[in-house]
Amino acid sequence: MNRTNRRRFLQGSAAGAAAIALPMRFASAAKRGGVMRMGKAHGQTSDALDPAIHDNGFVIAMTHAYNGYLTEVMGDGSLAGQLAESWEPSADGKVWTFRLRRGLTYHNGRDVVAEDVIASIDHHRGEDSKSAAAPIVKPIVNIEADGKYAVKFTLDAGNADFPFVLSDYHLPVMPVKDGKADWQSGIGCGVYRLSNFEPGIRADFTRYEDHFDSDRGHFDEINMLAIVDPTARTNALMTGQVDAIDRVDLKTVDLLKSRPGIKVHSIAGTQHYTFPMRTDVPPFDNVHVRLALKHAIKRDELVEKILQGYGAVGNDHPIGQGQLFFARDLEQRQYDPEAAKDHLKKAGIDGVLEVDLNVADAAFAGAVDAAVLFAESAKDAGIDINVVREPNDGYWSNVWNKKPFCACYWGGRPTVDLMFQTAYQAGVPWNDAVWENDRFNSLLLEARAEFDAAKREEMYFEMQQLVRDDGGTIVPMFASYVFATSDKLQLPEDIASNWDLDGERWAERWSFV
Repeated sequence: MNRTNRRRFLQGSAAGAAAIALPMRFASAAKRGGVMRMGKAHGQTSDALDPAIHDNGFVIAMTHAYNGYLTEVMGDGSLAGQLAESWEPSADGKVWTFRLRRGLTYHNGRDVVAEDVIASIDHHRGEDSKSAAAPIVKPIVNIEADGKYAVKFTLDAGNADFPFVLSDYHLPVMPVKDGKADWQSGIGCGVYRLSNFEPGIRADFTRYEDHFDSDRGHFDEINMLAIVDPTARTNALMTGQVDAIDRVDLKTVDLLKSRPGIKVHSIAGTQHYTFPMRTDVPPFDNVHVRLALKHAIKRDELVEKILQGYGAVGNDHPIGQGQLFFARDLEQRQYDPEAAKDHLKKAGIDGVLEVDLNVADAAFAGAVDAAVLFAESAKDAGIDINVVREPNDGYWSNVWNKKPFCACYWGGRPTVDLMFQTAYQAGVPWNDAVWENDRFNSLLLEARAEFDAAKREEMYFEMQQLVRDDGGTIVPMFASYVFATSDKLQLPEDIASNWDLDGERWAERWSFV
């Protein structure tokens, strides 16, 4: 097993620099002014302002633009304080105290205080919570104010990564109204005011001049457009209708690179594409069926033909090669049709296995083509995959997490624990394979509370192995974030890779030249 570098562990661990929040640093010479126009590959009519249900790149970028968070992940992967000026844990990591910066205000002029933080986190808590962030805040057993500008979180067990939890995009600090977080008004404490929101169409912003940090928020206005069709998105950039686009159609990378005035950016990160199988539905409730399908996919072919080389093969777990505690010594699964046939026999299937795979390019660019390639490679393994093409609009509300076998993408998470508890812990809303494994869930709790790096690594290695060999998710490839911008835009030297487009904080961090 690979051994974690101790210094790297302390740099990556929230506990290692817990006493004082790191300062946010951006180019002080960045030019202010101008109207920035972003073309996003996401956006659907069911989008809303409620951060509890945010699930795509459009609303993630939107909520970051007009809201503030206690902490944020920086371009080098470290954690910095945003609304929080410092944090400190108890010796056992069960109690964390966060102190707010003074002078923080909402767009209506009201101060940001501890009461707002409590209501904002409570918005995702409770037995009846439908929030996608419910699993990551469930360990919080109590939140209380420590004066007007400090908040004390008590957890059910120690958590070395807890400050990273509070950077999650579902957890903005919102103003309290009648004892509850007010998300309906669209009033935040971020760098920009939300001036217009048309779900599935656009969102518009204007700079909030009284924001506490003068080193971010350089545009006068931002127009963010939902342009789901990749051809339309590419044309919008080439014709100057927008200044940047995400999720570049990889078939057009060379075309874009050849166009004067356009820059193509490729950032390796935690983004991965998946084919989740619901383990509560036959035939996917049989682990041998799941293993047969995992052996029936040509991962190298998908990286070459779908990602055009902008990525790496996956090993059926969600932890990327550059992440702390990545199981580097875990054997890489290969395409093996004979092994797939053997697993089908063990599942009691003598003939051909027939399954539907529901996909749309809304899941990820090239998802339909990836499904067709998967179907072709699976034939030699005795598996007949019927590719069902779904509409892009409504894919996330009608197909993903509902159909037994579909396509999905994940931006990943900055820590192993956050990724696992968001999508693999038993019973969480985004466990799209509905997978349950007692050993995995036990290790998840143990590893979270463990401050010893070597012990933690051993537990995370076993957890990645359990997900690979027992889990219901096929993870064939990790995709680099590939986006394109006008050369009139200035980007920071360190571009965050925890989400697309600089951690979806482009609105705050970018400027015009």
